[in-house]
Amino acid sequence: MQRVGSGSTTSGSTRPRKEKRLSYVLNDADDTKVNDAVLTGSTLVSCSSDTTLKTWNSLSDGACTSTLRQHSDYVNCLATAVKNSNIIASGGLGGEVFIWDIDAAVIPVAKSVEPMEDDYSNENYRQPLASSHCSSTSSNVSVYNTEPHYCYSPVAVKGHKESVYALAMNESGTVLVSGGTEKVIRVWDPRTGSKNMKLQGHTDNIRTLLLDSTGRYCLSGSSDSMIRLWDLGQQRCIHSYAVHTDSVWALASTPNFTHVYSGGRDLSLCLTDLSTRESLVLCTKEHSILQLVLQDETIWVATTDSSVQGWPADGHNFQKDFGKGGSFVAGNLSSTRASASLEGTASAPVHKESSFTIPGSPVIIQHEILNNRRRVLTKDSAGSVKLWEITSGAVIEDYGKVSFDKKKEELFEMINLAQETLRGLLACWLTNKRLRCELQASTKDDGSIGKDVTNRNVFHSRVEFDDRDNIDDTTVLPPFDFSTVSPPSIVTEGSCGVPWRKKITDLVGTEDEKDLPWWCIDCVLNGRLPPRDHIK
Repeated sequence: MQRVGSGSTTSGSTRPRKEKRLSYVLNDADDTKVNDAVLTGSTLVSCSSDTTLKTWNSLSDGACTSTLRQHSDYVNCLATAVKNSNIIASGGLGGEVFIWDIDAAVIPVAKSVEPMEDDYSNENYRQPLASSHCSSTSSNVSVYNTEPHYCYSPVAVKGHKESVYALAMNESGTVLVSGGTEKVIRVWDPRTGSKNMKLQGHTDNIRTLLLDSTGRYCLSGSSDSMIRLWDLGQQRCIHSYAVHTDSVWALASTPNFTHVYSGGRDLSLCLTDLSTRESLVLCTKEHSILQLVLQDETIWVATTDSSVQGWPADGHNFQKDFGKGGSFVAGNLSSTRASASLEGTASAPVHKESSFTIPGSPVIIQHEILNNRRRVLTKDSAGSVKLWEITSGAVIEDYGKVSFDKKKEELFEMINLAQETLRGLLACWLTNKRLRCELQASTKDDGSIGKDVTNRNVFHSRVEFDDRDNIDDTTVLPPFDFSTVSPPSIVTEGSCGVPWRKKITDLVGTEDEKDLPWWCIDCVLNGRLPPRDHIK
């Protein structure tokens, strides 16, 4: 039985404590949007909209090894030091930036101060907040308590008043830059968390940052469509490049920091010489560019589409690309590039097709709910039309690449129900509703008229019939099927007053009846749902 952390105990009290009812269903799997990921050795670190960081063993079966909790809102971005890869910086919508020592956060070093087995059985023991392990080491980056009941705490970088969207760190991990909706770049010492300077110049949100290996120069891309080059030693902007016509979301530089690849909302991948200001459109995409990675002679491009493409990037002979023609000089003002685009004088892209493509899973781009509210018709980015069962999440029939509108007309009429397509996935909200209708008798001798009362929620679907002869006649329909990959858990407080949590699939039948919610037992054994005002 996994205990949930509690700050108080009732083991010494003889007064019976009122049992708390279940108020939510918890899925232990991470099913929210992943916003960024970095690789540190064999460990992959990801950040998500569930406000956590997770570490994964990239050389194993991909299992999550630990979960780090410190942020109060969505975690947007990560940054790591190449020569000190165990140091990770994270930033999010809460205006928080934390510096993590991944090795110290997930590996207990001094076993002599670890809690004993008896400590885990104590009702007062708290499960760690920031990690699945407690650590007792210290370094020049992280400071935390060595007592067994305290967890690793990252270095908090304080100063942001608004959301953070971009982070970058130099190779040795001595300089950290951050930016967001405040339109300024802040420079920090990640070893102490102290702020060194603040750089102003952008007129809109800062979306991407890049540092050279020494930490002297910084490149920034913003929603004002500008790319700026900063000299941190002089604490000022030394060059501005008007390359794009819309927000700049991604940057990637050559190892010697002489050329930069850029992309963003205007669907263009550009190459710019930082010294001569000469720019070139390498290719145009069908989707906005989110991330760029330069590897050898290939620039990998990730977009809002699920596929990743690699385009030619001859880092040893840039003049070969510039010599093909179509280059332009990046101006100092964003209006110059926008004017060229409107006048039709924008450069044609150098490449027509990518060198490599890593196909991703097709995402759902269109959907319609059927009248029975349990099935949905979808169309994905590959053009396939499918019919789904909502309660089980399974495909009933795959119609292939057919007309979505024609298939929709064959299956159902339009209805109104709250639904949306998010992140390429279907989200259908089923609210508690009570529908009443009259049912005609099936035989001509029986003229009784009843009421069909349908209650639907995440636990049960039930139909009750009230007739003249037997008002207690109840038919119970099968409950919704829960996923076996991420089964729900019961989170409640037992009769002894101690909270506990356990997955439904882990119930073996030996649990104490007093530890289970009374309404849960009533639902399972008698098929009765609690009154609606008791479900909160």
